[in-house]
Amino acid sequence: MKRVLMIAFHFPPSSMGSGHLRTLGFVRSLPQSGWEPIVLSVNAAALPRVDTRNLDLIPAHCRVYRSPALDVRRHLSIRGKYFGFLAQPDGWASWWPMAVMQGLRLIRKHHVDAIWSTYPIMTAHRIAYTLSRMSGLPWVADFRDPVAGSVGKENRYSATSQHRWEQRVAGAATHTVFTTPGAMASYAASYPDTAAADRVSVIPNGYDEDLFDDLPEPPARAPGQPLTLLHSGTLYPDGRNPMCFLTALANLKAKGRLAEDDLRVVLRASGSEAVYGAELRRLGLERMITLAPPISSREALLEQAGADGLLLFQGHRFDHQIPAKIYEYLRMRRPVLALVGPGGDTDAFLRSTGCARIVAIDDTAAIEDGFVAFIRDLRDSRAAVAPDSLIRACSRSRGAATLAALLDRVSAEPAVRHERSS
Repeated sequence: MKRVLMIAFHFPPSSMGSGHLRTLGFVRSLPQSGWEPIVLSVNAAALPRVDTRNLDLIPAHCRVYRSPALDVRRHLSIRGKYFGFLAQPDGWASWWPMAVMQGLRLIRKHHVDAIWSTYPIMTAHRIAYTLSRMSGLPWVADFRDPVAGSVGKENRYSATSQHRWEQRVAGAATHTVFTTPGAMASYAASYPDTAAADRVSVIPNGYDEDLFDDLPEPPARAPGQPLTLLHSGTLYPDGRNPMCFLTALANLKAKGRLAEDDLRVVLRASGSEAVYGAELRRLGLERMITLAPPISSREALLEQAGADGLLLFQGHRFDHQIPAKIYEYLRMRRPVLALVGPGGDTDAFLRSTGCARIVAIDDTAAIEDGFVAFIRDLRDSRAAVAPDSLIRACSRSRGAATLAALLDRVSAEPAVRHERSS
């Protein structure tokens, strides 16, 4: 069996959104295609949020190694402030030296055949870049999210460094992978000299079937019980802003088109509970909408399974991304109301499947009409759900098989490419 060194910041016990699930999906399924994964991640102290229950998600066959790293915001700041130049290319730049040393030992010890690294922690790509150049091994760089949508504006040093490293990855990686067609097209437009068709490809996110195998069937909703709608995950003021949705519900309530006793909306782990709590009070929606705290991945799936409908928010800032949760939503066979940026990758994917009611995230009037229609379809049991053929196509095991074929190809090349200018 061939071996791949997988460099991933987001890996259990990380509890920072759903990013660790992509790596876990590959780790679980790669052995079926002849590749043994060896994971190099950070120590738990470097992670802003951890959940030790996530460690149970790591398969027994997977060897995991961890290198120390400091979080510049937590470990190197004074009264919440830090020198911006320390966060180049990101706040975990200190991970690089020890990870490179450990990575070289792992390459020799396990006779590694290829290297894989994943964004949006750019230091992971920096580590892989160094290891590839020192070892001559082929390197697959995985861009989960486009750089343009991931870099914050609070630190100009980090933003500049991330874009510089994106250009470096474009020139040095043997192959570069994206999760959506739009992200790949944008990258190719920025780096046409290094984004030839044989050097870039799309491996979408997906769902892990293992996580659904033993989920119990949710109890049937009792007659007269309010409908429950759920959004599970972070909301962002400039990318996944629910304010037009909240305003639409307040308008429907004021017009008598929506009774608060007939509906319960749960916004789980939004990350901005104080801000949205104030808005709920201002709009008079406290009885209808609940801002719920984070829960484990397992508990989140159980909650999704019990909901009558699932909500998705994805604004124009994330037009070149498809959130991983949509694949879980489809696997749940639950109706989806998608509030998205028209023309983006999420919009295009959902329209191609026909498995969601879609409205523009920033059009309050359209949200009002779409929401009323969605509720009517739920009550009449007419809301669309994903067919089995689509669900099978969205499994992460499909993506792992594609990655394994890619690793077979790049590992068969005689030597790593020299970095190209772009």
